[in-house]
Amino acid sequence: MVIYLDNASTTFPKPAGVAEAMVRFMRECGASPGRGGYAAAVAAERVVADVRRRLTQLVGGDDTARMVFTSSCTDALNLAIHGVLREGDHVVTTALEHNSVSRPLETLRACGWITLSRVGFGESGAIDPEEMRRAVTPKTRLITLNHASNVTGVIQPVAEVGAIAAERNILYLLDAAQTLGLVEVDVAAWHVGLLAFPAHKELLGPPGLGGLYVARGVEVEPLRQGGTGGDSAHPVQPEEWPARLEAGTPNAAGIAGLGAALAVLNPAAALAHVRARLARFLEGIGENANIRRLASAPVAQTVGTCAVVIDGMGVEETGAILDESFDIAVRTGLHCAPYAHRVLGTFPDGAVRVSPGPYTTDAEIDAAVAAFCEIADSA
Repeated sequence: MVIYLDNASTTFPKPAGVAEAMVRFMRECGASPGRGGYAAAVAAERVVADVRRRLTQLVGGDDTARMVFTSSCTDALNLAIHGVLREGDHVVTTALEHNSVSRPLETLRACGWITLSRVGFGESGAIDPEEMRRAVTPKTRLITLNHASNVTGVIQPVAEVGAIAAERNILYLLDAAQTLGLVEVDVAAWHVGLLAFPAHKELLGPPGLGGLYVARGVEVEPLRQGGTGGDSAHPVQPEEWPARLEAGTPNAAGIAGLGAALAVLNPAAALAHVRARLARFLEGIGENANIRRLASAPVAQTVGTCAVVIDGMGVEETGAILDESFDIAVRTGLHCAPYAHRVLGTFPDGAVRVSPGPYTTDAEIDAAVAAFCEIADSA
């Protein structure tokens, strides 16, 4: 039986009912939501509308029409970035960002469309909001930040950054890939204009689905134009939300599965669980001088994820031994966050990421501790 410690990539296993809801939708409904007035199409639209409403409540939003379904968090982030930036804009971002943010921004900078400032982070793994404030210029249109690092798991000072964005009237894009479904999110209190998230991580839903919440007053140009079901006569993409950003048939089966996950979601309990498992892991490896944790933030400031290196052994070799000799699944390498690893001093090899999930047991953590220590002692 594999000990799965790669929940920061995708949570596994999924709650009972997720796969069943997807199969039931395909077997009993299967219609395209909003693409007809017959009973099955209406039922499909009801499923989508219900999940849209619950997600809007979960993020602290006030307009369900502005909860847009996407194919992934990457899709949502690209939609936000390309949909709001204009030629000559300046963007403030951080070294913590996932490539889903860094690559679109670097692409726009390389072609001369925008200018870009990237803020670093400290030994704890957290950014300093005042550094972001100092990076702002009169041309800054967007500040973008991930709620928690997918490398170190450290939760960032998102409310403080949001206050800076509001004070300067700058759009604020928050990447909640590692947090939504685990940590409380409040787009209104934090002045978040755009919030991107996936279904398959802390929301415990299926892959191939994500979302973008767009606050009222924030306009996003659509990246795709096409069918919406409700307005086929208009020659260009309709202005009405969410159709404005939802061209094409949605992943209704995936949305049904996400609905089943939301029904059993318990963020507070899940966060306490993964933090307790991470604390147990860190305590277990703490006396081994050959194992080094990256970022010093206390467990209470993380989402239950950490990154470590074993001195004298490459991270890929460590991961391979854990997999082949101990049946332990972890994520090794740069974790799609090369700028973070440059700051941490682990570029280009990266680190070994350990991320317990809501179903990880103490026995699995103890087995992981024993495996890491055995490997470290042999390095």
